[in-house]
Amino acid sequence: MDNGHQPATKNDLAALRDELLGAIRDSSVALRDELMEAVRDSETKLLKAFYTFAESNQQRISQVEASNGAVIARLATLESRITIVEKHLNLPPAA
Repeated sequence: MDNGHQPATKNDLAALRDELLGAIRDSSVALRDELMEAVRDSETKLLKAFYTFAESNQQRISQVEASNGAVIARLATLESRITIVEKHLNLPPAA
């Protein structure tokens, strides 16, 4: 294969085949490595997004629970006041 005008031998073709197969193997390994890195980057981005969502959701739940506690305390106060009014209405007058 030194001269571009001579016919290729079986050895020349085998060497070319081996060279091409090696290049294809190297390319596929590089492509696989790039794909794995892209998948890892995507996983990292997704995990960060989920953690951010979880943190903000936890803050919202904490606020709701705090508000809920305040509402329950106010409701308890109203119930005790209603009980006092009911007592006054249902008790017979003192003689």
